[in-house]
Amino acid sequence: MQTANIFSFHGGIHPAENKAQSLQLPLGRPNLPSELILPLGQHIGQSSRPLVAIGDHVLKGETIAINNGFLSSFLHAPTSGTITAIEERLIAHPSGLSDLCIILSPDGKEEWTALEPLIQWQTNSKTDVLAYLAKMGIVGMGGAGFPTQVKLQGAHKNPLTHFIINAAECEPYITADDMLIREKTLELILGIEILQHLVEADQVVIGIEDNKPTAISALKSLLEERNSDIQLAVVPTKYPSGGEKQLIQLLTGEEVPSGQYPADIGVLCQNVGTCVAVHDSVYLGKPLISRFTTLTGDALKAPQNVEVLLGTPVAHLLDYAESKQDKLHRLVMGGPMMGYTLDSATVPIVKTSNCILAATKKELPAPAPEQACIRCGMCEQACPANLLPQQLLWFSKSQEHEKAEHHNLFDCIECGACSYVCPSSIPLVQYYRHSKSSIREARESNVKADLAKQRFEARKARQDAETAEKEAKRLARQKATSSKPTGEKKAAPTKVVPATAPISDDTKKLKVDVAIGKSKLKKLQKQLFEAQESEHLEEVNTLQLQFTEQEKILVSLEEQLAKTAAPIAAPATTTEKTPLSDELKKAKIDAAMAKAAIKKVEKALKKAEEINAPEIDAIRQQLKEAQQRADELEKALANPASAAPKAEKATPLSSSNIDADAAKKRKIDLAIAKAGIKKAEKNIALLKEQGKDETEISASEWPQKLIVAQEKLTKLESENIPSDADSNDSNVEKKSTQFSTAESDLAVKVKKQKIAAALAKAQINKLTKRLENTPEDADSIQQEIAATRQKQHDAEALLAQLTHSQDNTQENR
Repeated sequence: MQTANIFSFHGGIHPAENKAQSLQLPLGRPNLPSELILPLGQHIGQSSRPLVAIGDHVLKGETIAINNGFLSSFLHAPTSGTITAIEERLIAHPSGLSDLCIILSPDGKEEWTALEPLIQWQTNSKTDVLAYLAKMGIVGMGGAGFPTQVKLQGAHKNPLTHFIINAAECEPYITADDMLIREKTLELILGIEILQHLVEADQVVIGIEDNKPTAISALKSLLEERNSDIQLAVVPTKYPSGGEKQLIQLLTGEEVPSGQYPADIGVLCQNVGTCVAVHDSVYLGKPLISRFTTLTGDALKAPQNVEVLLGTPVAHLLDYAESKQDKLHRLVMGGPMMGYTLDSATVPIVKTSNCILAATKKELPAPAPEQACIRCGMCEQACPANLLPQQLLWFSKSQEHEKAEHHNLFDCIECGACSYVCPSSIPLVQYYRHSKSSIREARESNVKADLAKQRFEARKARQDAETAEKEAKRLARQKATSSKPTGEKKAAPTKVVPATAPISDDTKKLKVDVAIGKSKLKKLQKQLFEAQESEHLEEVNTLQLQFTEQEKILVSLEEQLAKTAAPIAAPATTTEKTPLSDELKKAKIDAAMAKAAIKKVEKALKKAEEINAPEIDAIRQQLKEAQQRADELEKALANPASAAPKAEKATPLSSSNIDADAAKKRKIDLAIAKAGIKKAEKNIALLKEQGKDETEISASEWPQKLIVAQEKLTKLESENIPSDADSNDSNVEKKSTQFSTAESDLAVKVKKQKIAAALAKAQINKLTKRLENTPEDADSIQQEIAATRQKQHDAEALLAQLTHSQDNTQENR
């Protein structure tokens, strides 16, 4: 065993320790309460995700919630019993608010689940060991509750010079770490050795205050017996020497720069409770389900340290320590300096609960009234972070947040030393907390405002573009109507009545509405295809309804336009030549659509090249054809007289068009019915996952909706829409049209499956990279990879069938 050098840090105070009260009795172990309340957010970061349902029976140590992201943790059952509820309950938090909790009713049997220790931890890869610690639910037990595996991963940004074990426990009243070192000295050393194997620091140092002689003696004896390289550093008793940055400065002489973390200067800290939890998980296979907690205060007859199960209500512990309710004035979670008042004793013990202080009125009297600052400078002398508390107070009161940030407000560790020494009884820490909260809210509001501004500007630009496009089309129509075709000679009309009647305003408006309707229909069709690709059933259902409604509106507008345009065309019976305004407008619209098609294909080609999709050649061929089509339309637009005869071939709506519309409507109805079935089945399955019985499920609306959707689907599938070929087999033109339609449909399906296979392949590559970067989520990522591989396999199989069908269709033609 080696002895480390001791340095010093600025400021600090020496409040009354009051640690002897809770060390008079041996370690206590309270009996099981009537229920355990297990909040899903017992750590910093995202709350855990429940794995159990109401009514499930669980064993001791069984996983009941898993991590819900990178900065999250697992949660385990502290004892065997039944899950009676998953609901909002009050939690131990300064806000006094509630959070989602799993309620466990113990059965008293204490039946363990199968334990799986990590026997080969020295030969296993470090990634596997970190993933194992994550599954065991290990978090920092010194206060913040930072997930241990995340902290260990961040330690590899720079080579570590010091691995510091925080055993200082400087807060008054708290002796949980002191008792833990006495009771589990060997487990602590073995846990430190496991962590040192993972971080590979140059030096390992245990920092402990000199007011713990029994614990210091136990550590010295064991380290000398094992001839360990772990150093023991006994530091002077001064608050807050247990703060992470202050302890680093005490043991290394280095100060963590403002805005940086200890890992940035090659230092990593862990609490003694975390080290013991690591030992229990690796050597015994036990997850983190209990912790050492100090029960102290003058309102307790039997103050002591207890090893308590997570989720135990504070009221149960107060009964165990024989609290005197008539003397209980204030209930505090944590110590008197950095703890917070509990509004209710029904809140549970969590992974970061190290002390319950049941204080009398004399012990923690009400603070004196705040008075004016006398500028004595005592707060600056006591500040361990070397800040200017008086200056920060002025900035906080005047809401000059920028100046407060410039004076390193966020370096304040909220230890309360400045408030403790202030002769004017100013609650300085409360002002700083309020300013920090206001700054955070302002930052979030600025981010939201920037996003809203971007969305508004994009919407405004889109609206301006649409308005400009409509105006351009209107001017083009007006010019085409007023001007005569090129090459036409001026001649006196044989009649006073013009060859064509002027187009009325209603007709113009109807044409504009029809063009807008077609544009909306194309946009909805594109959105519907994207929603089907992403398998969002509810969105597909909504878009299909919108598509059908828009189609009906467009048909109605076209009918009105046909009726309105009929009288206009009637007067054109003179010997003069009819102007080509309609043909010109149609040619211009076709040319504009052809250009839009070219842009669309170019965009698709760019995306295909980015993911190296197999259909690049096919898209390039489509681009070539689209460009050729646009060139032809430009030539026709340049010589409208030659394109006029082609317009005469237009025929009224045929029966084949009507059949096509009916088939299209039937296809949409089928998709809506199928989406309704999937939605109903999904909601029924969700009700089952929530623990609803058959009676409750039957009472809901979804079984009835499922039956209605199934009946509708059966009815639609039984209908037989006759094809064009059945009506007239001898019509060669219709057969050719059918072959073209079939080939077009097959080509679309082939393209769709190629894209689906390519996207699945790209998703697999993305998930594989994610698996390398976040090994702690290996299980869920591998499940996603397996599901995506199945999608790729299905898409490739269907693609092979469609390609074969496409070849057969071309041969038959």
